[in-house]
Amino acid sequence: MVAGLFEGQYVWHPAADDRLLASVCVDIRAGRYRSAHEALAETHGDFGLRAHRSLVLASEAADSDLAERWLAEEPTAEAALLWARVAVLRALRAADAHDERAGALERIALTACDRAAGAHPADPTPWTARLAMARLHRLTDPAPRGLLTAPPGPWRLFAHVLSLDPWHREAHHRFLACFFTRHGGSVNAAWDVAAFLGQRAPADSPLRLLPLVALVESYNPTQLLAGRVWEQPQWRSTALAIYQNWLPTMPGYRFTPVLDLAYLAHALVMGKREFEARAVFAAMGPYASRMPWSAFGDPVDQLSRARRACGLPVPP
Repeated sequence: MVAGLFEGQYVWHPAADDRLLASVCVDIRAGRYRSAHEALAETHGDFGLRAHRSLVLASEAADSDLAERWLAEEPTAEAALLWARVAVLRALRAADAHDERAGALERIALTACDRAAGAHPADPTPWTARLAMARLHRLTDPAPRGLLTAPPGPWRLFAHVLSLDPWHREAHHRFLACFFTRHGGSVNAAWDVAAFLGQRAPADSPLRLLPLVALVESYNPTQLLAGRVWEQPQWRSTALAIYQNWLPTMPGYRFTPVLDLAYLAHALVMGKREFEARAVFAAMGPYASRMPWSAFGDPVDQLSRARRACGLPVPP
């Protein structure tokens, strides 16, 4: 997949250049679910695409009763998956808002994930959705050998996802998030887990970005020279290795992986490697994600600043 050329405006929609997904999002907002079945049914052999599409569709359906209506009228694996995704989003929103309904919504979400997993046992997506809720509780499964901090966490649930798809992108990110300080973890634990998971991934895998994700998460503007961390040799070499090994795989993608590209572009710009960052922005085309830019200020301003540093145009 090759992103379109930048034509003067950013495109923030998470569907990016997945045109089928974008059209289904329009249907979802209009209360129609028929096309959602087609969009999800064709992803049975591509769990990365299935995770992406189901999550984007759930974000469109979470504020309506569409998922429940679809499941009641057509109790298929695709309908069960969308309901699980929607239920998990609602549970996480309620928990983050300290809503008194959070506990009940979490129980509904767990039931929904179980139903989706039963409807399609080979699919890691329902288990990944369940993993997204693991940060709500301090699970204490012991860490495997090889981690300096040996942080306890939802290792068993994560291992089950990996048994279905060893390099599942979303599962790795959901698991890493359990160790972020804002979810009760620590900076050292998050770095340890990110390094452990990133190093075991293939050289051309986007999972090599996990340490850069943890680095953004640990950013503290009050620390001396906080913005210069990306210039350190270890982080600059990490970004350059991803640029050299992963970026060339973009033509094989069925949609532009905007979020991963954004983390790579950010790390390269912060590491003063504007030449390489320019190529990453070219791969992104007009598509944009709020992270990692929003961790440093207004995402539009931060993205535009990075593009200007690379000599690229920005919206007027």
